[in-house]
Amino acid sequence: MGKITVLNPLGYPPKVIGKPMAPRLDTLDGKTIYLVDARFDDSGILLAQMQNWFTEHMPSVKTRLVQLSTVYTQDDPKTWQEIKANGDAAIIGVGH
Repeated sequence: MGKITVLNPLGYPPKVIGKPMAPRLDTLDGKTIYLVDARFDDSGILLAQMQNWFTEHMPSVKTRLVQLSTVYTQDDPKTWQEIKANGDAAIIGVGH
């Protein structure tokens, strides 16, 4: 019998460097919360429902639903810059 070469189809995942979570806000009253659609499996639908919930239950909270300009695996510095400049917090939806 001859030898064969077998390759692992899993490949090599990229190294992930964790970042700490942002500190919690004392209150959401009067704050602007960005709801970020990461364009992953219906995350926009989930975030639209969250936006409706905020409107109904916490009307003093302003929400802004935005979508990443590209797929969730690509960075979107322009969107993050907008959130830093105009928002108090962000919720990033990744679908189900």
